[in-house]
Amino acid sequence: MDALLILCFALIPPVLSLWIMRWAEVQAQQRLRAATDLATLQGLQRVRQAQGNHYGIEGLGYQIGDLTCQFNARSAYIRCAVNPYGPCQQCPHYQSIEFAE
Repeated sequence: MDALLILCFALIPPVLSLWIMRWAEVQAQQRLRAATDLATLQGLQRVRQAQGNHYGIEGLGYQIGDLTCQFNARSAYIRCAVNPYGPCQQCPHYQSIEFAE
């Protein structure tokens, strides 16, 4: 009887430790899943915002910003040299490109 009682007390710490480790693993997985979902959602919102003035030009790739502005950076990453993060609407630095005839 004493041996059985000692065996039960001896098994309590490892079982408790395994239970706590499993609980911590589940919590970590839930936090990782939430962080991944949030990062994906934020990335999709950035894509949606950029699509309004995101143009695909054959041979040059994607460019953002007002393509008729002289200061447009002709880049997929920044809009223009003067106001890199935009917006292009009603920009005080807008200068139209002069086309040769």
